[in-house]
Amino acid sequence: MIPLFKPYMPEKLPKLDYILHSGALAYGKWGHEFEKRLGEYIYNSQILATNSFNAAYQLAITTLGLQPKDEVIGSPMTCLASNQPFATQHVKVIWADIEPATGMLDVGDVRKKITPRTKAILVNHFCGYVGYVDEVLALAKEYGLYVIEDAIEGFGAEYKGKKVGNLSADVTVYSFQTVRLPNTIDGGAVSFKDKALYDKAVLVRDYGIDRPRFRDDMKEISPLCDIALPGYGATPSEINSYVGCIQMEVIDELLEKQQQQARKWDVLLDEKEVKPVSVVAGTKPNYWVYGVLAENKRAFMEEWRLKGYYVSGVHLPNTYYSVFGKQPELRGVLEFYSKYVALPCGWWLE
Repeated sequence: MIPLFKPYMPEKLPKLDYILHSGALAYGKWGHEFEKRLGEYIYNSQILATNSFNAAYQLAITTLGLQPKDEVIGSPMTCLASNQPFATQHVKVIWADIEPATGMLDVGDVRKKITPRTKAILVNHFCGYVGYVDEVLALAKEYGLYVIEDAIEGFGAEYKGKKVGNLSADVTVYSFQTVRLPNTIDGGAVSFKDKALYDKAVLVRDYGIDRPRFRDDMKEISPLCDIALPGYGATPSEINSYVGCIQMEVIDELLEKQQQQARKWDVLLDEKEVKPVSVVAGTKPNYWVYGVLAENKRAFMEEWRLKGYYVSGVHLPNTYYSVFGKQPELRGVLEFYSKYVALPCGWWLE
């Protein structure tokens, strides 16, 4: 069966064995190089790689200073991994509705959910499709809120000719887990609009340590270097970073293959049976998957699985999970979920 997801790995990783036996496995040369390549790709050098997507999100939450009982507004039609970091920090996620044709945040409903406790709006680029960025940025500016772009599946997608991560959101969080492009086997990253936040995040990512001042002339830990911020051990290893670097060499080629496959699906599918998920004007999905809306979701999935394609609804609305508390049902979410099916659209398809 043709898989919906498949980890990409280059046939050759020429320096892998050398790095494994080099004695320098912790974040260093290759970590810096991976961040450099990521920054050049999205045209934002203020980006930090991490050892997981969860660590990237925790880093973003802590750097922004979100506190227990603060509220953030986002779509429940996302990956659970995108919302659990808020639950672990006791930050309440308030669900806003989505457009049933696009799967993207209904900005008008977001406005209705803003309270004095609201601190941020989450913009999830669902399954690689890009949402209403300008409208969210304008609303956030009006109310003095942060904007967090959730690019768990969105690396390489574009909005008005710019890459996700360079769209004026305060922070953008990426996943480089096994079935993403690029993947670092496991990893993530956070990019920042503001240099002060970026500089703070450098410390928070590494236990609050200011590395240039941490050791004295004898290479001993210096008592003069205070640790003033809580932090995480979130830096990526040299192995993960090296794998990411090699994948960045072919990222444009891999993403273009997904664009080509999406164009094939555009022609192949009968719109009497299903409709493609609407693409927001001015956006370019990365086509991590190809999304359609089927009136009879189960029958469509059974048909295409019999044809040898593993198709899936991918995500369950997070409104189903009690960890986020009971909230009112959202009509757009229910309609979208009842119809949404993802088809394989990856680099491995012919």
